[in-house]
Amino acid sequence: MPETRYVSFDLEIAKILPGDFSDWKRHRPLGITCAATKLGDEEPLVWYSKNENGQASSRMNEIDLVTLVDYLEQAVAGGYQIVTWNGLGFDFNILAEESGEWERCRELAANHTDMMFDFFCRTGYPIALDKAAKAMGLRGKLEGVTGDQAPILWQQGKYETVLAYVAQDAVTTLEVARLAEARGHISWITQRGQLKDIPLRGGWLPCNKAVSLPQPDVSWMSRPVSRQEYYGWVTEK
Repeated sequence: MPETRYVSFDLEIAKILPGDFSDWKRHRPLGITCAATKLGDEEPLVWYSKNENGQASSRMNEIDLVTLVDYLEQAVAGGYQIVTWNGLGFDFNILAEESGEWERCRELAANHTDMMFDFFCRTGYPIALDKAAKAMGLRGKLEGVTGDQAPILWQQGKYETVLAYVAQDAVTTLEVARLAEARGHISWITQRGQLKDIPLRGGWLPCNKAVSLPQPDVSWMSRPVSRQEYYGWVTEK
């Protein structure tokens, strides 16, 4: 099979969230400070808005966000497969709200490959991007910065740090997609520090295919998460 041509996508939110990040839906709208895409072997592109002084804005404006949606659609039309890590339940959901392009983002989200969602549908639980990257011998995320810190750093004017962080996430996402596809399995480091892997039967799947995979056994979990937690907004009208 020919190697899939991927374009990766990631974004950072503007709002500083108190407490548990998993509760982000209660605090929306969150705004977007910046985003990054990486098309194949090209250098990653960073996306952000500028104010009247030519400096980075506190949030991306709707015009620039619609341009980002245009770019992703054009990449798909050009034969590229969008790949993210948690882009189904988070990045595309936020992009839809902030750009106002709900239907276009639903279409992109359903047809793109969210590796975390694919893994979740196969196993019943999610894993972190960095845990997969490090297990596969990749550099992983930018050292010294976390997703929680990104909106704080942006607010402090440390734009280059956040842009480097989101760009490296786009790079890592693409690297994991390619390497796992080539090896035929995805590896990760467990919370106990063990190295594990599972086969990628059928390769990476788009979200609208992954959501229909057979349900894994989650009887051992006290509070299993439903696939609709990630996919539900895509089917809303």
